[in-house]
Amino acid sequence: MGFDDESKEGNEEKGLPAAEETTPEAQEDGNEAGDKPHREMREAPAYASEEEEDDEGAKINLGPQRSLKEHFEKDKEDESLRRWKEQLLGGVDMDSVGVESLEPDVKILSLTILSPDRPDLVLPIPETGNPKGLWFSLKEGSHYSLKFSFKVSNNIVSGLRYSNTVWKTGVKVDSTKEMLGTFGPQQEIYTHELPEETTPSGIFARGSYSARTKFVDDDNKCYLEINYTFDIKKDWPST
Repeated sequence: MGFDDESKEGNEEKGLPAAEETTPEAQEDGNEAGDKPHREMREAPAYASEEEEDDEGAKINLGPQRSLKEHFEKDKEDESLRRWKEQLLGGVDMDSVGVESLEPDVKILSLTILSPDRPDLVLPIPETGNPKGLWFSLKEGSHYSLKFSFKVSNNIVSGLRYSNTVWKTGVKVDSTKEMLGTFGPQQEIYTHELPEETTPSGIFARGSYSARTKFVDDDNKCYLEINYTFDIKKDWPST
């Protein structure tokens, strides 16, 4: 959820998240080491067509799909490609990830809201579809970031990307698209934390928002599309 400081004057309401490429090892080191980037809300058109809202770009022709076993066997003589495969797939347990499958599978497991003002809020992704009713609440003027966890199996997922669109009273107030990267299948869970954001404040920023989040890959295969509502309040909800 990304927001703009202009909302403090009551001129605009803003809304949701962003990301950067991640590997499981670099993820943990990066989260502990330096300062986190801060995302400034990008201006979004007041109204958007369905084409603009759903545009994920033209489908990229990546050539024929190959199973994980074929990826291991192909182009062994290419030293740079071999090293890249070893880096991406070196830890893969061939007996447990389904090496004969052509289609990768990505399962988004949870969304966590991190804020220095309150305990971490872990929101499991509903197995049955969209969350029912209000999914979570944010405090106005608060610093927070989003972290999601996901698992990759069967094959390499290429160009996994995240998009999020937010509306308030039917008006589109934010649209975010971020490339996450390419991930090999593994038993361990990947995590990705988005840049820190600040919720808007003021009477016009408070209220209910609706949002749609999607995770797709280079083939425009959608692994999750979830619609939900959240709100911004004067204070954090009591736990």
